[in-house]
Amino acid sequence: MKHVPPRRLALSILGRLEDTSCLADRHTGDIFGRHHYLSGRDRAFIMHLVQGVLRFRLRLDWIIGHVSHVPIDRIDPLVLNILRMALYQILFMDRVPDSAAVNEAVKQVKGISRKTAGFVNGVLRQACRLKNDIPFPDRKKDLVRHLSVFYSYPVWLVHKWIRELGPDATEALLEAGNRIPSLTIRTNCLRIGRKELIERLRAEGVECMPTPYAPEGIRISGMVGPVTDINAFKQGLFQIQGEAAQLVSHLLLPAKNERILDVCAGLGGKTTHIAELTGKRGQIVSIDTNRDKLVSLLDSAWRLGTEQCVRPVVADALGTLPFFDCSFQKILVDAPCSGLGVISKHPDSKWAKSARDIRRLSELQLAILNRCAGLLSRGGTLLYVTCTISKEENEDVVQAFLDKNKDMARSESDIPQHLKRFISPDGFFRTLPYLHGMDGFFAAMFSKQK
Repeated sequence: MKHVPPRRLALSILGRLEDTSCLADRHTGDIFGRHHYLSGRDRAFIMHLVQGVLRFRLRLDWIIGHVSHVPIDRIDPLVLNILRMALYQILFMDRVPDSAAVNEAVKQVKGISRKTAGFVNGVLRQACRLKNDIPFPDRKKDLVRHLSVFYSYPVWLVHKWIRELGPDATEALLEAGNRIPSLTIRTNCLRIGRKELIERLRAEGVECMPTPYAPEGIRISGMVGPVTDINAFKQGLFQIQGEAAQLVSHLLLPAKNERILDVCAGLGGKTTHIAELTGKRGQIVSIDTNRDKLVSLLDSAWRLGTEQCVRPVVADALGTLPFFDCSFQKILVDAPCSGLGVISKHPDSKWAKSARDIRRLSELQLAILNRCAGLLSRGGTLLYVTCTISKEENEDVVQAFLDKNKDMARSESDIPQHLKRFISPDGFFRTLPYLHGMDGFFAAMFSKQK
């Protein structure tokens, strides 16, 4: 296969995102799968470039509009993405000289037209001259517009968070969502201790350190190449999973010999963690509508050695389920949500979601919870989890669920000691990116009265 330059591949991914609703990860994975010659450094550069443009798209467009004589809505989408990529390199990538970013952008656009190449050259050179003197919207006159442009978030979302969190917390949240996240893994404590795994990883040349909150977590930094190529991964000594997601499984307090249901299990990060916490002596039924995800879940279970207690089932949580009612002691509802707590990992999601999506998702979440209440045994525990920061999807769903199910009650007992710091005054589990340095998760625990 002919070798394609990394910048052209990054441009291709951004172009695909203009035409489809898929997240960037899917397009990036497809590109990497078809271009095996890419080095680890090239892959990292492409990821950095694509995610950087998505993180700061609105700010980049504001600057382009300020230095260009052509209105931004009249710039060809392909040319606009070339300008965005170059400007991101100029503003945020210290290792790329401004001249190199400009020259590469001009080279990319020459295939379109010589005249367009001149336009791109002029815009970017003007941006280089003025990059430290760009006037943004006045925060005193219009705080929402200032925060929206400067931190690059849609106006409706800034409005929403200011209404729910206040202006100071909102600005901190916007800033935290633009940070490049570190990679976090979960030690498979059935096979190795965290300290020993850190030593193994360092011996393989991986820079890492223990996470501050999750007892099995390890934060990886300074690594070139896919983490799945590490021998320790192939040997089933760890699973890729964020720190907040790791904490959630501890909230459930899974025990041996319990029947546990994982609803909307996806790729199974929590399923395999729950299996590990039961010492492989529980029975975890994992349902999802996506068969391919469940196949990946089972692959992970085999690699981690927890396959004997994991039962993946392709099913719709709102449809007919092959279970008897009241048959599970524990149920985890990891609900489909807007993902506003994991924007640092998926910056494209802030452009893909709308206020209408949040209303639709909150209705879906409530319907799933109501359905699962009938599958929970008396005295059992139901854990509702989202990875979003949205009152409609969190507190409002909890209240609506309690109003509908009079035999269910909030349960705040038996919270593990290391998780009590995340319990808010209103009794909910919360992790916040700007306070805890990890994804924004919400969880509420319910018990079914005997």
